[in-house]
Amino acid sequence: MSDFVKQLSSSLFWDVDISEIDDEKNKRFIIQRVLERGTHNDWILINKKYTLQGIVQEAMQMRYLEPKALSYVAIMGNVPKEEFRCYKNK
Repeated sequence: MSDFVKQLSSSLFWDVDISEIDDEKNKRFIIQRVLERGTHNDWILINKKYTLQGIVQEAMQMRYLEPKALSYVAIMGNVPKEEFRCYKNK
């Protein structure tokens, strides 16, 4: 487990073995968990690690994202919700 993953709220990964999470290989998974269930501190951490543009790009490829999380990342990234894969798959 990386030092980065250790800094995130442990409650984000209640259902998986946190020692198996790799911050690069599992980037999309981490971003989705933080967008849907993370704290403000978790958001700051992923924003520093992956950049806003990187977070938006990953979120645009997600098959599912909770509606509030989708709205948040769309506004933060200044990207219409209609451009997100999860919005198209509704």
